[in-house]
This record gives sequence, structure tokens and C-alpha cells, in this order.
Amino acid sequence: MDSKEIAITCAKIADEKKAQDIVILDVDKISSITDYFVICSAINERQLHAIADEIDKQMKKISVMKFGMEGYREAKWVLIDYGDFIVHIFEKEIRGYYDLELLWGDAPKIEW
Repeated sequence: MDSKEIAITCAKIADEKKAQDIVILDVDKISSITDYFVICSAINERQLHAIADEIDKQMKKISVMKFGMEGYREAKWVLIDYGDFIVHIFEKEIRGYYDLELLWGDAPKIEW
């Protein structure tokens, strides 16, 4: 699988865990740090952890190397860095505050 397919897999995993407003942005042409952002929202801390844990578990199963995870303990914004793609899981209000879709507005959305 290429990084786009794996990013789509992460979106599907988040969807299975009832994440909301799932978006994949293709930031390859406008970012030097990664190719894709997978962005989603959780309604509470428990759901946020469930989404992050399941994505982490499934990526390990297919041997996708994780470079880091930030924000898990605070449970407002969890960032999971897989190199070619980054997963952002937000508490709803925090997502609106940072508004990555607006910040990276030049990035095309990927249908999944």
C-alpha cells in the first residue's frame, strides 16, 4: 500500500470508531513535512483515545512505522506522525479553534 491508501485506511478506521467530520488533505505540494493529513473529531476524551488506539494498533499490524504521538494524555488534540501522513484527532471545540482545513486551504481533499 502507498501512503495515500494507508491514509485512507486510517480515515476508515476513524469512521468505524464513529469519528466525525473526517477529512484527508493532500498537502504534498505545499508541505515539506508530510504528504497527507487525516483530520477528524471526537465527541469526548474516551472516543478520542479509542480512535487513536485503534489507528495505532492497525498501523502496527501492517508494519507502518510511527515516528511519534503527541497530546494523548491531554486528550484535546492527538497528533500521530507516520512520516508520509499525519493523523490529527481533535476534540470538537479544539478543531474549530485551530482550523487546519482553513490553514491548509490550498490542499485538495481526498475522497475516501
